[in-house]
Amino acid sequence: MTLPVASGRQTLAGLGRTLWKRPLDCVVAATLTGLAAAGTVIVPMMLGRLVDAVRMGAVLSHLILLTAGAVVLGMALTAAAQRSAERLGAHAAADLREDVLARALGAESRVVEKAGSGDVASRVTEDVENFVAALPLAAEVCAAAVTVLVSAAGFAALDWRFALAFTAVFPIYWLSLAIYLPKAGPRYAAERRAAAERGQVMLESLHGRSTVDAYDMAPLQTRRLAGASSHAVNSALGASRLFVWFSKSMNAAEAIGLCLVLLTGYWLVSTGAVTIGDVTAAALLFHRLFSPLGSLLLSFDDVQRAGAALARIIGVTLLPLPVVRPHRTPVGQVGITVRGVRFSYDTGHEVLRGVDITVPAGTSLAIVGASGAGKTTLASVLAGELAPSSGTVSLRDEGGSVALTDLGAEQLRDWIGMISQEVHVFAGTLRDDLNFAAPHRSDAELVAALARTGATDWVAALPDHLETRVGPGETPLTPVQTQQLALARLLLRDPPVVVLDEATAEAGGGDRARELDNAAIALASGRTAVVIAHRLAQARACDRIAMMNDGIVEEFGTHEELVALGGHYAELWSMWSRREPQTVLSGRPRRAK
Repeated sequence: MTLPVASGRQTLAGLGRTLWKRPLDCVVAATLTGLAAAGTVIVPMMLGRLVDAVRMGAVLSHLILLTAGAVVLGMALTAAAQRSAERLGAHAAADLREDVLARALGAESRVVEKAGSGDVASRVTEDVENFVAALPLAAEVCAAAVTVLVSAAGFAALDWRFALAFTAVFPIYWLSLAIYLPKAGPRYAAERRAAAERGQVMLESLHGRSTVDAYDMAPLQTRRLAGASSHAVNSALGASRLFVWFSKSMNAAEAIGLCLVLLTGYWLVSTGAVTIGDVTAAALLFHRLFSPLGSLLLSFDDVQRAGAALARIIGVTLLPLPVVRPHRTPVGQVGITVRGVRFSYDTGHEVLRGVDITVPAGTSLAIVGASGAGKTTLASVLAGELAPSSGTVSLRDEGGSVALTDLGAEQLRDWIGMISQEVHVFAGTLRDDLNFAAPHRSDAELVAALARTGATDWVAALPDHLETRVGPGETPLTPVQTQQLALARLLLRDPPVVVLDEATAEAGGGDRARELDNAAIALASGRTAVVIAHRLAQARACDRIAMMNDGIVEEFGTHEELVALGGHYAELWSMWSRREPQTVLSGRPRRAK
């Protein structure tokens, strides 16, 4: 399954909605672009009047001043129009990025899961960046299109036959594009491949220098690099020749168009229909169109690429929003009931094959089993991140029972919090990282949550304490510190149910393991806890243990009951006891009274 890609109509509609969020910016950009285009037409018209005035011997001072003023005003309007268009585009791109990210985060998790996080990430990063990079070009193309339209009106104002002569160049442009575009893509792709091959040979030679020296491979690698370089140069020359041909065809079209305008002018002057000044204005106006027309044609590829990126961006906003459900907040402690839960991914193989579990309110359950038994999938189903293929997961509090699927995304995290083995540290201050989970908490509450996870010492050692910037490119945190931070976030969020999917696996063993395990115990105390345990010491600390195998719960009971049963869990415990030192946790989750 892939995320939707917007059609051309949907793309334009989505872009229109985004632009219209800033109506004033749209009006200013459109007005300035129109005035700048009008300036492009006015200056040749004024010069034409100057020619006629010279022929008639009239006073030129006021015309010269007006023409000079029109030139300066046109330049200022052009600069202002480009700036306003780029500003509007930058704001639109920012709005699009926010809309796409909000829709992706708000979409049902199974939709994003099936499409793959890479597809979503590429749309909110690479596609938006490609669109943003094309904004100056897009502004230039829009201005060029308006200039061409206004200039066509200027030709018609002089004489409709000038406009007809002007349009004669478009069939030549169309023929050049029809020949160029199908060849350009493959040529440029071949050039990039050849450049990549040349770079690969060079990197292999540099990184494997010891091997090259040991086997006297320098002449061989030099020949390989020379061959790759020759291929890259030939590919680049082929692409350059095609582009030069396209540029020359445009120059030919411009020359033919200018000749047609001049010939038309000669004929019209000979018949007395127009003046020499009108012909001068038409010729100058056509000459001033060379740059806008070139921008329109030479940017065709780039505009297409930007349009393709925009279609993928708008496609994310077409994802269906989750159904809004009545708000239901938990009252008191919450128990979990799982009945007949099955789940399969796109492969069709059932990962969960009819799971039945009951976790009473305020108790803890450890889920153990071999890799591939379905533990992590069950944790994701219990946390509401995956919807079961069949069966139900329900939560019961003092107000009654509610199905997990009846809770909206906003409500779900008020009921259940989850920590997985992969925890992210967001860029920003440590305070910001904690406040993501629970905004508006006081510093005292943040410090207390960190203390309960055993993070007091390393937080106190940070240069700016809660104001220290952490995350990518900032103060690095160890895996243990990262997990403590995640546990503190969940403490601040304070849901009645927590799901810990190997949340302490990064600690390894020894004191670090005990440190994180005790932090997890602090988090689970007084709550309903489901722990995906990778160490049996964690399982032993829980009230009940579920032994999973091939998608089913094979054994269920307390640690003592399962050891006495002599089944699979007892075998694992026996092996673990011989291999690991008998580490007893400092406590275990207490059942609420």
